[in-house]
Amino acid sequence: MDNIAISIKDVSCFYGKNEALKNAGIDIPKNSIYSFIGPSGCGKTTLLRSINRMNDLIESFNLTGSIEINGENIYELQKVSQIKALRKNIGMIFQQPNPLPTSIIKNMLLPIKEHYNGTNEYFREKVIEKLKVAALYDEIEARLTKTALSLSGGQQQRLCIARALMLEPKIILFDEPCSALDPIATLKIEELLRELKKECTIIIVTHNMEQAQRISDYTAFFYQGEIVESGKTFDLFNKPQTELLSRYVTGKF
Repeated sequence: MDNIAISIKDVSCFYGKNEALKNAGIDIPKNSIYSFIGPSGCGKTTLLRSINRMNDLIESFNLTGSIEINGENIYELQKVSQIKALRKNIGMIFQQPNPLPTSIIKNMLLPIKEHYNGTNEYFREKVIEKLKVAALYDEIEARLTKTALSLSGGQQQRLCIARALMLEPKIILFDEPCSALDPIATLKIEELLRELKKECTIIIVTHNMEQAQRISDYTAFFYQGEIVESGKTFDLFNKPQTELLSRYVTGKF
């Protein structure tokens, strides 16, 4: 289907003999926010990190089934150059902000200078553009040569998002990006995600039920390595089809 960004089919994931995910299958529409919810250790992050093949870095990891992006099974890619190209097009934001211990502008330039050639003026314009998209430029305009570690936690997280945007990704993966942030910083991140979905497809792992309801178009509920329910967020939270999900969203778990 033309409107599907990612198609996950019968995916099972193993760490050695431990099966972390069992026969997962969902379609993720383009330009949507898709939340993964469920208790800790139920396979959410394993699936998220499989979408850009980050789990390949774990020696004991193995995946069966297929994850298709634009109709191509990414687990059939064999060349290092192909996998690098895949990861270039899929941004990833982690639970803890991870700016490098250098200036704000150098944080922003590092990813783009590895992949593109251009003048210093072009690069600087690109930095300003992405910082504005992340609603951060006005706050730090006079501090671009200062260390990124001087920013607040919320600003650091938006810097990491802006840095990921330098490569113009079509998909962005978020692993609990607001769990370490205060409510005001969380609100700014959520507003940013709503804007980003106009250009990108977004998947977010979150333990925050209210956040999932506020920002996501679709939700998948994971439990003990299985996707129990998936579909439109409104339907999952207001008309759960299983007792398990009903108990989870009402806090009776």
